[in-house]
Amino acid sequence: MSFKETLKKIWDFIWHDNSIWSWIVNVILAFVLVKWVIYPAIGIIFSTSFPIVAVVSESMEHNGLDLDTWWNQNKQWYSENGFTKDDFKEYRFKNGFNKGDIMLLRGKEPKDIKRGDVLVYETSLYDNPVIHRVVGVENNSSGMFFTTKGDNNAGPDNRVVTEEQIKRTGTAYARIPLLGWIKIIFVETLRR
Repeated sequence: MSFKETLKKIWDFIWHDNSIWSWIVNVILAFVLVKWVIYPAIGIIFSTSFPIVAVVSESMEHNGLDLDTWWNQNKQWYSENGFTKDDFKEYRFKNGFNKGDIMLLRGKEPKDIKRGDVLVYETSLYDNPVIHRVVGVENNSSGMFFTTKGDNNAGPDNRVVTEEQIKRTGTAYARIPLLGWIKIIFVETLRR
């Protein structure tokens, strides 16, 4: 059998055969293509190793409240720390986002990260990257440090975020609602 005929048989098996084996091969090919081709390509385009993340906690939820109502319930901490409602109106994701959303990230140089940005960072405290709002930026001789806080949390995160923790991540710039539940359900099913 020639090389061309072999390729044609493989092509027919993958695209036209309706056997269980063809389906299994298609699922494996889809996984390989997404994991090792599409995801890295998106990462290169957006300058981050994590171009797409699923939100796995409720720390950024505003519980369905509009900005005015949410602000009135949370303004004490923000006002004490120099934020105004007008500041929030200008921030991306001013109404937060929900567990199960997919966030699209863009790599960003630490010097370009500012208060109000939604930052994704890695920490050894959690299995998944953390996605919280930057509420403080400090630049000193040791580097840049960021204080972050989940909009739905009472106070800021216990530790500052270093440049090293954001080297492979970035800031959120777009949201796809609910699609992250696919990952969450899949991962939770595997853990059982």
